[in-house]
Amino acid sequence: MAEKDMITSALFTDFYELTMAQGYWKQNMNQEVVFDMFFRRQPFNGGFSVFAGIETLLDVLTEFSFSADDIAYLKEQGIFEQGFLDYLKDFHFTGDLYSFEEGSLIFPQEPIIRIHANLIEAQILEGLVLNHCNFQSLIATKTARVWLASKKGSIMEFGLRRAQGPDGAMSATRAAFIGGAAGTSNTLAGKRFGIPVMGTMAHSWIMSFPSELEAFEAYAKIYPEKTVFLIDTYDTLGSGIKNAIKAGAKLVEQGYNFGVRLDSGDIAYLSAEVRKELDKAGFPQAFISVSNELTEEIIETLIQQNAPIASWGVGTHMVTGGTESSFTGVYKLAARHDAKTDSMIPAMKFSDNPAKNTNPGIKNVYRLYDENGMAKADVLALTDQTVEPGKEYRYYHPMVDYRQFTFKAASVKEMLKLRLKNGKRTEPRLDDKTQLAKSRETLRAQLETLDASYKRIINPHIYKVSLTEELKNLKVEFIKKNIK
Repeated sequence: MAEKDMITSALFTDFYELTMAQGYWKQNMNQEVVFDMFFRRQPFNGGFSVFAGIETLLDVLTEFSFSADDIAYLKEQGIFEQGFLDYLKDFHFTGDLYSFEEGSLIFPQEPIIRIHANLIEAQILEGLVLNHCNFQSLIATKTARVWLASKKGSIMEFGLRRAQGPDGAMSATRAAFIGGAAGTSNTLAGKRFGIPVMGTMAHSWIMSFPSELEAFEAYAKIYPEKTVFLIDTYDTLGSGIKNAIKAGAKLVEQGYNFGVRLDSGDIAYLSAEVRKELDKAGFPQAFISVSNELTEEIIETLIQQNAPIASWGVGTHMVTGGTESSFTGVYKLAARHDAKTDSMIPAMKFSDNPAKNTNPGIKNVYRLYDENGMAKADVLALTDQTVEPGKEYRYYHPMVDYRQFTFKAASVKEMLKLRLKNGKRTEPRLDDKTQLAKSRETLRAQLETLDASYKRIINPHIYKVSLTEELKNLKVEFIKKNIK
């Protein structure tokens, strides 16, 4: 995202991160640590999620700091010592960050970001990391589901007016394009990210003219190459389609095509009737676009009914997450430096809910592929291990229960890649448009490696995320040692 739009103030954190940070500083506990970001469950009861937001996070992390005004504000709170405030004056991220590529398919329990830093830096970053990646991953996932439901059709993102504020709108448009949207109504996002902008008329255009036909003819005259008539202002079948055909006939005579849009009513019935009228009038090339509170479930149903729809305008449910208010990404300590042994030792969170127990240690994620290039499982392994292709291993369920499987991968991909080293990018930053196109292509390529059973909108198959035997044993050891 353009620099002027980034929030780079380190005050963009939860207040308790700062109170803890001062506590660490006073206790001289600023040792090296490793934090993981992972998520607990798939949104929308789906079979996959899409990782988005990491590139905007990297932009901010290279600039994240406290200004003089920020320090003055913290001093006004009356609980921070001057020595700690002096420490914050020079604060910036100096650690290392590993992550999946933006646009990657991701699954619960696996670390999608791994941060190596001192404890104070890593703690203050928590809110920033989750804010950038949770929301964009939610919207990219939602859009990918919509796109797949449409049989990879033309999806238009029309959600600016329903998004959660200006930043929500920009972030949502960015993430939606990664997820599969063909274009957006958000003109600023179109400029910034190189996303095609789309849109023709609203009901107010039609209502501003003496008649529906005059409104259609005026628009067609001004924009003959991009005319889509909105036909449900008054009566879709009684007048809308009839007037669209009259105005459209003049466009066709001039060598242009036209389309019509439905924004209300029984879309399956109306689209079929409108198609009949267009074909009867001799315009089989004229297309039908639809909108109005569309979801992936509605779109899939319309596709199954062979509704003659060429493109889909999706707003509210795409840019807000619809039935899901948030992505379940969390940020947990995985390892810390131990002064006694002068080494990094694993850390693990326990919970009365076993599903919330974390996986200890510094971990890599490997994606295993079969001989056909299809992804079969993701495996969490400690960083001093390797998972090699052509060698059979036994893998274990993250809940360390009885479930396990053996597999010999034809190929293996290490998913976590070093992105920041000592707080600096390891590769040159791509411009926004190039990066977004790359992230979009990453998703499309990875979707091709995922079996259709995982991509079902309803009741998808559950993709395996497993532990190596060494990591499973470490987790069991922690549980035995800490559970009385």
